Amino acid sequence: MARHNDTGKAGEELAKDYLLLNSYTILHRNWRHKHWEIDFIATKNQVLHFVEVKTRTSENFGYPEEKMDRKKIRCMINASEEYLYTNPGWNRIQFDVLSITMVNKEEPEYFLIEDVYL
Repeated sequence: MARHNDTGKAGEELAKDYLLLNSYTILHRNWRHKHWEIDFIATKNQVLHFVEVKTRTSENFGYPEEKMDRKKIRCMINASEEYLYTNPGWNRIQFDVLSITMVNKEEPEYFLIEDVYL
C-alpha cells in the first residue's frame, strides 16, 4: 500500500477519536454512493455533519486543509444530497473539514473548519 494511503488511514483513525472526544456521534465512516465518499457522517447538537478528513505528515507542501477544493466540496454536496434522500428528516446539516498534521513523533495538530461552503 502506498505511503499516502497509510497516512490517510492513520488520519481517519485520529479523526474518529477526535470526533468522539468532542461529543460527536458517528453514524457512518467512509459512506459511499457511486463514486462519492464522505469520510464521516456524524451528529452533534441535532446537526448532521458531513466531515472530510485531510491529513499530512509535514507542512512542506502546505496545510492539509489546502487540499480542499471546489471539486471536493461539490462531491461532498452531491453525496450528502443522496444521503439525505435516503435518510430524510434532518433540519440542519453542515459540511466540515478536519485537518490533521502528524509530524514525526509529535502530538498531532487538529484544525476543524466548520460549515464550509462554495
